[in-house]
Amino acid sequence: MYPNSSLHERRRPPHRRELDSIPWLNLLQGDERQLAIEELRVSDAQPGDYVCRVGKPITYWFGLIGGLLKMSNDSADGQTMTFTGVSPGGWFGEGTALKREIYRYNIQALRKSVVAGLPVDTFHWLLDHSLGFNRFVMNQLNERLAQFIAAREIDRLTNPELRVARNLAALFHPVLYPGVGEVLRITQQELAYLVGLSRQRVNEALAALQERGLIRIEYGGLRVLDLAGLRSVVF
Repeated sequence: MYPNSSLHERRRPPHRRELDSIPWLNLLQGDERQLAIEELRVSDAQPGDYVCRVGKPITYWFGLIGGLLKMSNDSADGQTMTFTGVSPGGWFGEGTALKREIYRYNIQALRKSVVAGLPVDTFHWLLDHSLGFNRFVMNQLNERLAQFIAAREIDRLTNPELRVARNLAALFHPVLYPGVGEVLRITQQELAYLVGLSRQRVNEALAALQERGLIRIEYGGLRVLDLAGLRSVVF
């Protein structure tokens, strides 16, 4: 459908339903909200499309309206290191936007996804004028710090069931990814990409988590039955 166009070239104004899924928009007042709506752009990402790439200057602060993304980087020996997944409702890159730096990571679509972007100049204008926006970004940064501390701990885990449990808990983070709800639309292969395990091993781990009553495997996704349990389960 998009044989020769980039994600940037596909950008368009958001639909009303897409605006309704942006968690910080209702925190803005009058003119702030109107400006944000006018400046927001949405693009339909295809599997494999890059939203952000290492070394590229930041132009937008991005969020995921629907689909699934992964944040990763390539090591010196060419191995891909996946840091985390990005679930619906998640906005990311606020640290890079604040400092107007180049990206130090890649964000790539794992499936067809709807990505929203706010121009970085508008991001800074809202920081200068909106108390509600400031509080949202500050909370994002705080939650993001905790997320990456947890990611470092996950990297040290050798038990596959624990790795899958902790990664699933991260994808269901109610603050960072408020659009997920109780069901995450994800395949076992997509989860394997994020966790860094084989599909077969992920399948075995999911079965073990389901047996413990922490999740339920449903058609096309996973339902979390006990989020606190996913965060604290031991094997």
